[in-house]
Amino acid sequence: LFMDEQVLAAQGIQATEPRRAYAEGLRLRIGQRATLVPERDARAYGMVYALTKAELERLYAQPGLEAYRAEPIEVRVFDGSKLTAMCYKLAAAPEREVANAEYAARLRDVLTRLGFRHEWT
Repeated sequence: LFMDEQVLAAQGIQATEPRRAYAEGLRLRIGQRATLVPERDARAYGMVYALTKAELERLYAQPGLEAYRAEPIEVRVFDGSKLTAMCYKLAAAPEREVANAEYAARLRDVLTRLGFRHEWT
């Protein structure tokens, strides 16, 4: 849910330079939380913000996020440009049977509010 500026603001983080983007070859998988997993022909959508290293470290130092690791990924911004973004992913993806319906509903609401109307269905 860290693509939601309101969630980031509640953590004391001022997200700047918001851009809608997607990454090829990755799919969102939701367990107790969300992560991206490699999948051929998949596309994962989300937001890219300019955050400092200190802000990222503070976000991912929270309880329950210890297993996330930073990894650079290439994304295409909706304006057509490409950039490398830092993405925090789980080293071991959750099993498909493990799902958090409440988290998924909150994520769906955020994506809709951010203008991702059909990309995540």
